Amino acid sequence: MNYQASDIIIFGGAGDLSLRKLLPAIYRIFSEGSLSAESSSVLLSCRDDEEAAGLMSEVEKHLKLNLAPGEFSQTLWEQFSQTIQAVVLNIAEHDAQWNILAEHLNKNPERVRVFYMAIPPAIYGACCENLSTEDLISPNTRLVVEKPIGYDTESAITINNKMAEFFSEEQLYRIDHYLGKETVQNLLALRFNNLLFEQLWDAKSIDHVQISISEMVGLEKRASFYDGAGAMRDMVQNHLLQLLCLIAMEPPHKLSANSIRQEKLKVLESLRPMSSEDVLANTVRGQYVAGEVAGELKSGYLEELGKPSSTTETFVAIRAHIDNWRWSKVPFYLRTGKRMNKRSAEIVVQFKDVSHRLYPGEAGALQANKLVIRLQPDESMQLVLMAKNLQKLETELQPVTLNLNFADEHKEFRSDAYKRLLLDVVGGNPSLFIHRDEVEQAWNWCDPIIEAWQDSPRQPHLYRSGTWGPEGSDQLLAEQGHQWFNLAEIDKANT
Repeated sequence: MNYQASDIIIFGGAGDLSLRKLLPAIYRIFSEGSLSAESSSVLLSCRDDEEAAGLMSEVEKHLKLNLAPGEFSQTLWEQFSQTIQAVVLNIAEHDAQWNILAEHLNKNPERVRVFYMAIPPAIYGACCENLSTEDLISPNTRLVVEKPIGYDTESAITINNKMAEFFSEEQLYRIDHYLGKETVQNLLALRFNNLLFEQLWDAKSIDHVQISISEMVGLEKRASFYDGAGAMRDMVQNHLLQLLCLIAMEPPHKLSANSIRQEKLKVLESLRPMSSEDVLANTVRGQYVAGEVAGELKSGYLEELGKPSSTTETFVAIRAHIDNWRWSKVPFYLRTGKRMNKRSAEIVVQFKDVSHRLYPGEAGALQANKLVIRLQPDESMQLVLMAKNLQKLETELQPVTLNLNFADEHKEFRSDAYKRLLLDVVGGNPSLFIHRDEVEQAWNWCDPIIEAWQDSPRQPHLYRSGTWGPEGSDQLLAEQGHQWFNLAEIDKANT
């Protein structure tokens, strides 16, 4: 991909997202020769002079921490640092400091301008208004905004309307970094370019689908935000529903942004709404208490929060249904939680059992075929099949794994979702970004679930840190004869 001359401005440039994710991604772009100090710049907004003075040492430290082993080069860093400039700004208010930003950008008005909002959504509107006041929004400008957009449907509409006063929908890039993962892109290639899967991708062949994102971390530095949001707003409304859309969508008539977005929107519109009774029957919410994670004792949620009580969920499990011809009666299980046993993100498509058992029972238990798509910590695709154990003369059936990942053939390739998405932003390709209609429709489905929890006297189920969540989550699947597929446990058993 040819990288256009650009100025990348990160509002919240000294924050956690910028230091851990965005700047390592831009460093990788620079290391590939697609960005240079002569043709591009990276401007990082800071809150005050003290933060700006220490910024470069912080950037260097976080690059060393967050790049792969051996990837950081001191020589390359000295060159890359020439592209970076700190700018002290009060993002929410217009003052003289904005003139300094304008002077820098107006030196090269022909460049693509990427404004990245690594800031709370509540101040998106004020920042956009200040950009407009300084006349910094050109036809070549892109605005990148992080999730979650809003707190519910009403606030999402308000934020989207405010941004739309200054930016066209074509200039807005609502980012979900899971959509930039190469395995997610490979999923589309697998689905729509292989007759084997396309013929089996419906309710006639698929028994159920699981989408799980588990985190080992707790609140970290997000306590005030997280207690007002919870796992439903923080993870389900965006990450999990976007992955569900890619699994369930119909084939787009072409790989354009509008075609892909239209098919994703149809999935969201087909999600079966839940009444209060449905929410109680089809959802489980939990909250972690103290426990051992990776051999280290961790505090519970309330201890971390510093409050005596809270009903905020740190874990969610949902049984959802898509009411269309392709997915009729197929349950989609969504699960996410903090302080879990392992850090992982997986999609499991479980196919139905064979209609007739040919082998006798003593040959062993049959397991249904599964397509397992792992998104983190590493990225891979595996197809679980039944085969004969070749180590024994007598017939013994066992599950075997067919590796569909081609990473071994591309050993030097490093997947970086943010790098991929930033290149798409600069190149003006919105295919992997989210339209406002998707955001608002996702909230339309989530809002009644959140409201039912708030109105219910039931408290979140407690689960010990370092486990796979509350027992109620397992019971939710067991009601229909299913169980969670925890790939991390399979890995441990195979070592």
